[in-house]
Amino acid sequence: MTDQVEAWPPAVRADVETLWRFHRLDDELRQVDVAVGLGSHDGGVAVYTAELYRRGLFPLVVFTGANAPTTVERFPRGEAVHFREIAMDNGVPDSAIRVEPKAKTTVENISLTRELLAGEGIAPQSVLLISRPYQQRRAQAIAAKLWPDVEILCTGAQQDLDTYVDSIGEPERVVNMLVGDTQRLELQGRSGEIEPQHIPADVQAAYERLIAAGYTSRLIPERQ
Repeated sequence: MTDQVEAWPPAVRADVETLWRFHRLDDELRQVDVAVGLGSHDGGVAVYTAELYRRGLFPLVVFTGANAPTTVERFPRGEAVHFREIAMDNGVPDSAIRVEPKAKTTVENISLTRELLAGEGIAPQSVLLISRPYQQRRAQAIAAKLWPDVEILCTGAQQDLDTYVDSIGEPERVVNMLVGDTQRLELQGRSGEIEPQHIPADVQAAYERLIAAGYTSRLIPERQ
């Protein structure tokens, strides 16, 4: 176990691991028409996207994302803009990259990317969503709702929890983001933005315990 994760009490670590496993899908990788790199605070998304491009899994990638309070200091010119530069530094040619710089939510990531591709006359049959490892379940649910005629695959960097936290360097941020993604998955299923989501009892219990432990900075008010 790394020094970063050792700072968590054992019970917290166990609950974080439960959420981490739940949100990961890690579909079997194969060739697709287009990849979509979802913006976030995690520049490793762009590095992993470049790795998959070099493996020949897709000819085109769209990086999507503006800024959020959690990313503006790290990526001041916008998530997608910085991700493009990281990908180019890792071997992806500029001609293979499109940038969607306006999205501020995962819903907008998907909807604005679809509009960008349609504007170029591109109608993919298969799309690989590349995201933070634990953003996959919610991203897939949103894409399935907004892009129902497209086969959606999801992946994230192939790292275990300890390695990922070390790469980010902010263990508290990771826990708060996991809690926030769990809340949004449930709320969006309830609101109809995505299909209703089944959250297993052990995941729900871990989520509630982490909230009680104070990991609440990424929670949003519920709509009345």
